[in-house]
Amino acid sequence: MTEFALVLGKGKDKAVRNRHPWIFSGAVARTPAGLEDGGLAEVRSEDGEILGHAYVNRRCSILARMVSFGAEPPLDALRRNLDGAWALRSGLVAGTSDAFRVVHGEGDGLPGLVVDKYADVCVIQVTTLGMERLKPVVLERLRGLLKPRVLYEKSSSPARREEGLADAEGALEGTLDGPVEIVENGRRFLVDIERGQKTGFFLDQREMRELVVRLSPGRRVLNAFSYTGGFSVCALAGGALRVDAVDTSEAALALARRSVRLNGLEESKAGFEAADVFGVLRRKTLDYDFIILDPPAFAKKKTDVVPACRGYKDINRLAMLRLPPGGLLLTFSCSHFVDEALFRRVLFQAAREADRTVRILQKHRMAFDHPLNVYHPESEYLKGFLLHVA
Repeated sequence: MTEFALVLGKGKDKAVRNRHPWIFSGAVARTPAGLEDGGLAEVRSEDGEILGHAYVNRRCSILARMVSFGAEPPLDALRRNLDGAWALRSGLVAGTSDAFRVVHGEGDGLPGLVVDKYADVCVIQVTTLGMERLKPVVLERLRGLLKPRVLYEKSSSPARREEGLADAEGALEGTLDGPVEIVENGRRFLVDIERGQKTGFFLDQREMRELVVRLSPGRRVLNAFSYTGGFSVCALAGGALRVDAVDTSEAALALARRSVRLNGLEESKAGFEAADVFGVLRRKTLDYDFIILDPPAFAKKKTDVVPACRGYKDINRLAMLRLPPGGLLLTFSCSHFVDEALFRRVLFQAAREADRTVRILQKHRMAFDHPLNVYHPESEYLKGFLLHVA
């Protein structure tokens, strides 16, 4: 496929042989001199064995990302992985929801690419220069597989800037005319793709929204960092006595109100407050026996970990203090740099400082459309615990 070859140093090929998709600069003995950044190259061992193909960007510490392993041509692998990603979702998710993640980066063998489907709208997110160069091939395949009414790009992230790419947002084909209505497990939600966080909706919480339906009957629920009210709709649908949503975004809360009405739920049981969650939890009295904490990532980079953990500890401590004996706390962290073990230690510290007896009832259940590549544990980012507070 290519005249260019990236050669790994002696003893530096173990990760690639183990099908890890990232090649760091320290593992590379020689890079192809004539290859432009973003281009494809063969990956070879020191003795010349072909290990696969990768796209290259010399300006990044992750110098190359594998597109194929072994002798398979990279574009063939790209198309095969796109087909496989679609087949997986069609078999496991499509029957219960018309909104799901079609491509989950390294989890589907497609580093630098996220594709989300919202009814007949397809949203793509490209984070690397190499995948940017491959985007025409990706779009061609997506048109054939999804047949979307709208193809929308929402590629805005610090990762793009590290790759030397400007942000790119807007319709590639078709026109968005406001929020898109989706159906998930029989419940309807409105998704603002243009102005919303990430690609518009937290698809990765699908399984946990179902858990909230089961846990909510007869409970008073605080949905903190509520965004567009996914957990609120599910708590009300499950039979909660009261559900209050708190978020700093008035626009997100307005969409949450609309989603409550869209499902024919009792609006008198739903509250919406534009406020800082930390401030709300510091109030002397809160009348809830089920609190949901789903904050945005507190650690956007590795140097943020220490202050992020302070934030996670503070907010969970406050929630534990406010819950009555027997209350439930469903708490999450989506910070990539705060792994499950560290987050669990933070919760231990929060429980100790709150002087409460806390038990873990369940861990976060991963949604089927967000697969984790067993060879690439670094792609795991969302973790959560259902806690019983006595």
